[in-house]
Formats: sequence, structure tokens, C-alpha cells
Amino acid sequence: MTTKLAITGKSGSGKTTITKAFLSILKEMFPDKTILLLDNDLTGELGHSFGLDIRNTIYGIRSGKHEYKTGIPENMTKQEFIEWAMEDIVVSLDENVDIIVSWLVGSKDCRCPITGQINAAVYKLIERYDIVIFDCEFDLKYLNQLVDTDIDTTIIVANPNEASAHLAKRIEEFSAKYAAGGQLGVVINKAANDELGNVYELLKKYDLDILGVIPYDKSLEANTVQKESKIVQNAIKEFYFRLNLPQ
Repeated sequence: MTTKLAITGKSGSGKTTITKAFLSILKEMFPDKTILLLDNDLTGELGHSFGLDIRNTIYGIRSGKHEYKTGIPENMTKQEFIEWAMEDIVVSLDENVDIIVSWLVGSKDCRCPITGQINAAVYKLIERYDIVIFDCEFDLKYLNQLVDTDIDTTIIVANPNEASAHLAKRIEEFSAKYAAGGQLGVVINKAANDELGNVYELLKKYDLDILGVIPYDKSLEANTVQKESKIVQNAIKEFYFRLNLPQ
């Protein structure tokens, strides 16, 4: 059974850094498990953080603009073609880790067959892996437009200020119906030790479930591309036991 983790939040909150930290932790804990990173954020920042400029996307399949690495096999149904094309755009990061980028997605209101065919192909792809980490665009609605699947844990990344807490509450409200009964909570990122009291009071005010707190890592200011942080990884390890993820 595939375990699914979604990372949501406003752009700039630290989603990509946290996504990569979870990847490192899961690889360390479960070296034999297969992991898929699905970049559902319109910035495509996750691929860039690995030094990749991924141009072939799920949207490219939908729009017919994708250039395939191999010749297109003959005598396939449309569904078989989309599933084959999906395999063609998966990028391998190492032996057990792959990444795929969605970019733009179609609206669920669209009655065109391609919407359902893309949904089915993405679902079939993600069910092949032991663990899937979704780097989401703002909330779960945009991910749900791409693929209708249950999420085990959804993390809303917020920063330690009033505006971010208010936005996290909105994201929680928007995402709740798509979380399908899975765990949904907030992780505060970039928090200074002297801010923690105020942070907890702030989240209590907005009735947000706090899954964990990650301290500010100043070194990320000079490492804006790779987004690797041992401080972030170690902080996540401290609250990992609270998450509905493999232990």
C-alpha cells in the first residue's frame, strides 16, 4: 500500500526545503522503499533544487506539446498512450527515487475525456511506489484536480507571524474535504526560540493543530537553490513520531 504525504502552504514558506528534508529522512529510515516526488507547485522549484530543469510535464501530455524520448508505440488506446507518456516523463534521481512534474492541471469541471484519463494514469503511477511526497500548490484542491487519491498526512507549512497563521487556517479550511479523513496539521517553519510562546498562542487563537516546529536556518539564505538543511531534517525527526507515516 502506498503512503502519501502532501506538503502545502504559501510559496516562500519553505515547502521545498521541507519536502527535501522528508525525502532524506524517509530514505534514511527505509532505504529499500521506492519514493516518488510529485511536484504539483506551479513554480517547478522542486526539480530546480536537484539541479534539474524539467521541461516535460503532465501538462505537456495533456496539451500535446510533449516531445517524447522514444518513438510512440503503435496500436495503443488513448488511455494506454497517456500511461506510456507518463512513464516517459518520470525522471530518476537515484535507484529508488523518481520525480515527476505536473505544472498546469485541468479543472474537474472540464468534461473532456483527457481529464479523467490523466487522473487515472497519475493514480496508477503513484500506486506503484511505496511512498509518494506531493509538493503542492497552496492547498490540496489543485492536487485533487490532478488526481483523486487519499492522503495519509497533509502538512501545512506556515511561518511564525499573524498573517501566515491566518493563511494557514484558510488553507486548512480549503484542504479539509480533500484530505479524505487523513491527518491534517500545521508545521511552523523558520521559528526563533524566543518566538515559540507567541507562535503557540497564535495557533491556539486560530484553532490549528500543531504537528511540529522547525527553527530558522540562516544558512539557507546562502543556499537558495539546493535547499538542503540538516537543521530542518533534525527538527522533523523530533516530531516525526506524531505523523501518520511509516514508523
